Amino acid sequence: MLENLNKIKVENPVDLIISQLRDLISSGVINPGEKLPPERKLAEHLGVSRGQIREAINKLQIYGIVKVQPQSGTIVTGIGITAIEGLITNILKIEKTDFKSLVDTRVLLEKEAARLAALNRTKDDLVQLSSALDQYEKQLSKGDIAIEEDLMFHIKIAEAGKNTVLKSLMMIITPDIVKSFIKLKVCDDGNNRKTIEEHRVILDMISIQNPEGAMEAMASHLQDITSFSKNYEP
Repeated sequence: MLENLNKIKVENPVDLIISQLRDLISSGVINPGEKLPPERKLAEHLGVSRGQIREAINKLQIYGIVKVQPQSGTIVTGIGITAIEGLITNILKIEKTDFKSLVDTRVLLEKEAARLAALNRTKDDLVQLSSALDQYEKQLSKGDIAIEEDLMFHIKIAEAGKNTVLKSLMMIITPDIVKSFIKLKVCDDGNNRKTIEEHRVILDMISIQNPEGAMEAMASHLQDITSFSKNYEP
């Protein structure tokens, strides 16, 4: 009898917040250029904590749907919303060969992003990259998987490269590849330490403006996801 019952999944409040905000944006209730209500008001209205609102906004910012501007609040951009609805939400259902192609495309984009970052980065970019890496290490030290922090580090690399089209493509392709990889792969302390060291090497190559070294460091960092995609079973 038990095998005929499905486990009940209690949705994460953060995911529910994201879903509601995304629906309002995609339906046109909230338009690009408009500001979201302050975190405090959103938290009070939805009956959640400000921390959960902040986490939801951070995720939406990673996808490029909103942009947090100091002193101005959270602005809706709407960038990528169609692509996210058409591609990201269904990525775990696509065929194995397609998934491998998607990963291969990500590797190409990431390597080029690292190369451009090494060529075009500014001092401020290095500060942003170092901060993103610190946040990633901090989350890992708490025992968290730190998906958002990992993504943010890679997005900051794309921003440092000064190619907005490449960055947009990465934001469409990368997030759920990473999520599926982390979900299905056992992540232990050894892997976490390895990832941190790989991130540091990439940052070092970008810092000293070594484009070839940055590309090689990124390719080495993405070797696990490349190997994983070859044996991926949806």
